[in-house]
Amino acid sequence: MTPDSTGRIRTDIAHNARVWNYWLGGKDNYPVDRAVGDQVVAMYPSIGEVARADRAFLGRAVTYLAGEAGVRQFLDIGTGLPTADNTHEVAQRIAPDARVVYVDNDPIVLTHARALLTSSPEGRTEYVDADAHRPELIVEAVRPVLDLGRPVAVMMLGILNFVLDTDEARSIVRTLMAAMPSGSHLVLTHPTLELGGEGNAEAMEFWNKNATPPITARSRAEFASFLDGLEILEPGIVSCASWRFAAATEVAQFGAVARKP
Repeated sequence: MTPDSTGRIRTDIAHNARVWNYWLGGKDNYPVDRAVGDQVVAMYPSIGEVARADRAFLGRAVTYLAGEAGVRQFLDIGTGLPTADNTHEVAQRIAPDARVVYVDNDPIVLTHARALLTSSPEGRTEYVDADAHRPELIVEAVRPVLDLGRPVAVMMLGILNFVLDTDEARSIVRTLMAAMPSGSHLVLTHPTLELGGEGNAEAMEFWNKNATPPITARSRAEFASFLDGLEILEPGIVSCASWRFAAATEVAQFGAVARKP
């Protein structure tokens, strides 16, 4: 979130990490976050389902990567506030030697970093205070922890929607994946006005006037462009609720996992 000129965390405007935390049933939020969150729910009632489906997708994707794909390194960008089954917890249950680096630049997330900085004795978990808009700095910051000569799973769940310029968003992904070796993976989710999400347009407009940071939805084609040059794993680009899961209903959030050849 954006601090004021003294560096204090602002509690006078809703912020994504805290509102998302509220939708997931957490307690790390303020009255302004709950008020905006409730208004968004009133305008787009399925947003809570989106939040929960996104989180469940993370668990399934990390389970696949740490298990079947044998990945032992994870770079989770746009971490958000910790809840149950964070990336390192899922990965290290399967592979205790897994290394996980979380990246965020939100002051309130930073205050909760100690909750993330737990690890199995065999593995390692670290937190990097960095901005997704500066991928080259992220790559340099993770080198002391991750071996970029070995495959890395780059996790970008619900983060590119805060990069409003699509060309810039593509450039961020390209820069990150160019630094990763063959066998690395990219894990993405992103809101859309497709998949029954048309009703979200008004809620997003309300959000952009009353909360921070601003957000944008993208089409399937735009989402697919982030995966150019990568091998998209089955079942392809789907609602994140339906990725390797027989979901009763779809949510308006694309999800995909792709491998770097």
